[in-house]
Amino acid sequence: MKENAPFVFGKIADTMNFTGREAERKRLRQNFESLINTIIISPRRWGKTSLVNSVAQAIMAENKNIKVCELDIFNVKSEMDFYLSLAQAVLQSTSNKWEELAENAKQFLSHLLPKISFSPDSVSEISFGINWAELDKNVDVILDLAETIAKAKKVRIVVCIDEFQSINEFENPLAFQRKLRSHWQKHQHVSYCLYGSKRHMLLDIFSNPSMPFYKFGDIMFLEKISNPVWANFVQKRFLDTGKKITKHDARMLAQLVENHSYYVQQLAQQAWLRTDKHCDESIIMDAYEGIINQLSLLFVGLIESLGNKQIDFLKAVVSGETALSSQEVLEKYKLGTSGNVIKIREALLSKEIIDVNAQRIVIQDPMFARWLKKDYFKMR
Repeated sequence: MKENAPFVFGKIADTMNFTGREAERKRLRQNFESLINTIIISPRRWGKTSLVNSVAQAIMAENKNIKVCELDIFNVKSEMDFYLSLAQAVLQSTSNKWEELAENAKQFLSHLLPKISFSPDSVSEISFGINWAELDKNVDVILDLAETIAKAKKVRIVVCIDEFQSINEFENPLAFQRKLRSHWQKHQHVSYCLYGSKRHMLLDIFSNPSMPFYKFGDIMFLEKISNPVWANFVQKRFLDTGKKITKHDARMLAQLVENHSYYVQQLAQQAWLRTDKHCDESIIMDAYEGIINQLSLLFVGLIESLGNKQIDFLKAVVSGETALSSQEVLEKYKLGTSGNVIKIREALLSKEIIDVNAQRIVIQDPMFARWLKKDYFKMR
């Protein structure tokens, strides 16, 4: 039977497939155990969710008095959906079996008369069977649900909410944030770990003095995992499966994709699949070009969604320009005015195409940046 490739991307990395971030894991674990609210910010696919999950699993395996509730609200589009999703996640994380879940729902949400239904695969789905007006009168019960259960069961709960910036899509996000903060800041047996990938939106939520969540907790900015750490991981995973790759080639593999967590795992997987016994530079480059070719249609679709000025802006970025508002750059890349550059930058930030790191503009996806520079702009 053929052995599975020893690299994981596109889903949460388990213990075996998680590497690096020792300092971040230690800091996050201390925060969880001390019930310190935590905000984690980094671009998409840098491993935030895997980091949180790794710490959560380690803590719960060693301490039965700490429960970690993990909730992704990327597809949650309204306040009501948020309340329902939060209630379901909290109840599931504090219940060992479905009978206990049903009992907890009746005990702690009695005012809402919850109905418990179960899907064929035995994954519980909680529906309240009431209209928005009734739920709106009882939102306090749901926002305090984790604290209520924690006190009743004599446990500590950490509520982890992924893609937290999605709350900005709700009808009245500022009022909603005030509502959340007014409840959560009073909790003594529960802490909150809030994280997401839209750095500029999260910074506004948590770093702006005029916003409700200002100074809500410890803010962690994730950096990329270093090249030497990736090299050690890639080489070990090859060796664990009876294949070889030199440290030099493992470092080169990670550097090709700028040590981007998702792409290091993907490129390593593709190189591993192409390797019989010994992986070398030619195999890595073949795998690299293969991934670029696979992604090219997606990149074409992305480019077609942008305006000409936005494309010209990206050309300036991949060409290494830093003074994008200088007269020379404005004229060379036909960007218009410096005011127009600011608008373009904000638009591309909101689309998560670029990021601003220490005043330096970078394209978030290293494969997209490579495709732009080596393929698209050479043909344009």
